[in-house]
Amino acid sequence: MSLDLAIIRAAHERIRPFIKRTPVLTSDALDAAAGARLFFKCENLQAAGAFKSRGACNAVFSLTDEEAAHGVVTHSSGNHAAALARAAQLRGITAHIVMPAGAPASKVHNVGSYGGWITFCEPNLTAREAACAQVSARTGATIVHPFDDLRVAAGQGTATIELLEDAPDLDVILCPVGGGGLLCGTAVAAKALRPGIQAIGVEPALADDVAQSLRAGRRISIPTPATIADGLRTNCTGEKNFPIIQQYVDDVVTVSEEAIVAAMRELWEKLRIVIEPSAAVPYAAIREGKLPVAGRRIGIILTGGNVDLATVPWLKS
Repeated sequence: MSLDLAIIRAAHERIRPFIKRTPVLTSDALDAAAGARLFFKCENLQAAGAFKSRGACNAVFSLTDEEAAHGVVTHSSGNHAAALARAAQLRGITAHIVMPAGAPASKVHNVGSYGGWITFCEPNLTAREAACAQVSARTGATIVHPFDDLRVAAGQGTATIELLEDAPDLDVILCPVGGGGLLCGTAVAAKALRPGIQAIGVEPALADDVAQSLRAGRRISIPTPATIADGLRTNCTGEKNFPIIQQYVDDVVTVSEEAIVAAMRELWEKLRIVIEPSAAVPYAAIREGKLPVAGRRIGIILTGGNVDLATVPWLKS
């Protein structure tokens, strides 16, 4: 499978009955602070609380009836897990979810609320992949990788189609990058719809595998990151995703943990919405001056809003 605008548009038609068309919010105060026009695509208001519902629905509803009968399985820190469990529930099939021990309580609850069968494992990629493979071998379930699956990337790219319909003439589009599924879909859709646009990924400095990989021209693996942005704690960008990122993405910049927390709090206060740390990462790049924005129209994908309110960072003593 390849990834192009036609495939992303087909995914959009496939998943339209199962997702929300999320709003694009603006703020005069945030625009004034940035010296730019900022357009926030609020995927924190998406079904299951994150953009992951798009890719999960596309993957699940792309399965043949024979494949679907055996269910699906994935490993995920939470948002993809809940999204896949929900998509499977909508199709009436079983979802097996491998989650790392210590995953946020809100995300574990989300998976359970959609009927996902949870298997916990050690919080590292090797353990997650091994457990996922074991479940697949035992049940025949189709593995739906959280990011290294072009069906998933195509679904994620549908958010950009909507964003550019609601906020045309963007100069730049920013999104967080972990494994790269969202960045792939975003960049491919954006470049096809508006060839002059810049597509830029943003990741925590503590989880900078994609930035390192782009500089090196090859996939770089790092130790499990300790960033507060738990949705971006990937060790290495996806094998399928990396060539697409190399071809379509203009840059990947990194931000500090302090900037992520400050950005998260500011967006809660100014936009009056709940977002999780991973969703704040792109705006953190603007606050830290990691890219030129003055006078430009910037689209920002706010990826999720699944927050454990007991662990909101600025409430810690």
